Amino acid sequence: MSSTDENKLANRPEQNISTPEKTLTDNPYDNKRYRNYVLFMLTIAYAFNFIDRQILVILQESIKQELLLSDSQLGLLTGIAFAFFYVMMGIPVARLADKWVRRNIMSIAISTWSFFTVISGFAQNFAHLLIARVGVGVGESGCSPPAHSMISDMYPAEKRGMALSTYSLGINIGVLFGFLLGGWINEFFGWRVAFVVVGIPGILIGILIQFTIKEPIRGARDAIEKVEDAVSFKESISVLWSKKSFRHISFGASSLALVAYGGAIWFAPYMLRNFDIQTGELGTWLALISGILGGAGTLYGGYLADKKGGEDKRWYIWIPAISAAIAVPFLFLVYLLDELYVVLCFFAIPAAMATVYMGPSLAMVQGLVNVRMRALASAILFFAINILGLGLGPVLVGIISDVITPDFGTRSVGYAVLGVSVVFSMIAIWQFLAAGKYINDEMESAKG
Repeated sequence: MSSTDENKLANRPEQNISTPEKTLTDNPYDNKRYRNYVLFMLTIAYAFNFIDRQILVILQESIKQELLLSDSQLGLLTGIAFAFFYVMMGIPVARLADKWVRRNIMSIAISTWSFFTVISGFAQNFAHLLIARVGVGVGESGCSPPAHSMISDMYPAEKRGMALSTYSLGINIGVLFGFLLGGWINEFFGWRVAFVVVGIPGILIGILIQFTIKEPIRGARDAIEKVEDAVSFKESISVLWSKKSFRHISFGASSLALVAYGGAIWFAPYMLRNFDIQTGELGTWLALISGILGGAGTLYGGYLADKKGGEDKRWYIWIPAISAAIAVPFLFLVYLLDELYVVLCFFAIPAAMATVYMGPSLAMVQGLVNVRMRALASAILFFAINILGLGLGPVLVGIISDVITPDFGTRSVGYAVLGVSVVFSMIAIWQFLAAGKYINDEMESAKG
């Protein structure tokens, strides 16, 4: 069967996919090797998503000095300028993904954000860089909602937690290479070269996705006989909002995202301002801590959720809450101690816990809706995560830092991160525990 025929099959209003013969002959994702290849490619795409997003973190002190920016302006560049357009485009793109070929959307998206990452290296002032980051945000909006929907059609429900955690590992891979490449390239060649070097490969990844990935058959892993037409946007929102667990998961995940983004984006400036360390060495440390240990936490969160959640879905909710509770005490040690390498070692614990919530949260959200709403469900979740987490987190920390700088000097940004992190970690724990009251019943009702 040609790729065109498969795309038509995957997107027509009704498909009878319940018979074993049809599944075996028509679904390329019955081939484990091919399925793993596609998951690998989607994860690499997500890694470039975060390389291009995260590299600004390690470069921002150099950018601040050359372009003469304030902490509030840096917060805008790393937060709202990116997040607003990211989430505004995310919902219409997700609606398109519930109707059109998801592979095509991802291919176009990665090429777009990679192009604007390259353009960032040629910015001459704050306005130029702001426009470039807006372009990156628009492009990156087409990555995760289509990918989440594809993965849910590639793997059965009992394996989605691990599969979506593997995809979310792209965050940690992106952080690893963003810090590592950004730190050393900036130290030897400058921040402009760093943007160009990490942007160009993404365009090649977009081409590979377009020509080597086949569109998954919608609903193929859910033992259903028909895949209905995508419901209206109004009806989709109504269905999602009617689920109390979805509301609590969204607020809980977005609160943890605020903690993760606020800490990740401002930790490097805090270290550079208060300790004798250069961007190359700091980037290496952060790559190892956030990339490797953070990646281990991401994968283990999905693995543990699938293992424990087979009989009781509440484990998908409890695991993110537990991870947040573990991280909070170590945040005090990170921002109150003065020994460089002791601080870096203690930072490893919050970094390992930072994205544990992603896989379990995504698995639950995907299981709460029908197959023609999955991309939109992810987009709504990411809307909350990025508006509150990525949009508000860095800006809130930057504003608080500017306000308390007269009293605390270079320590101000660390105290700002600590205060914001503790408050929103407590909110996240409360919201996830609240979601646990409803998740089992609402997951069962979604099967009907």
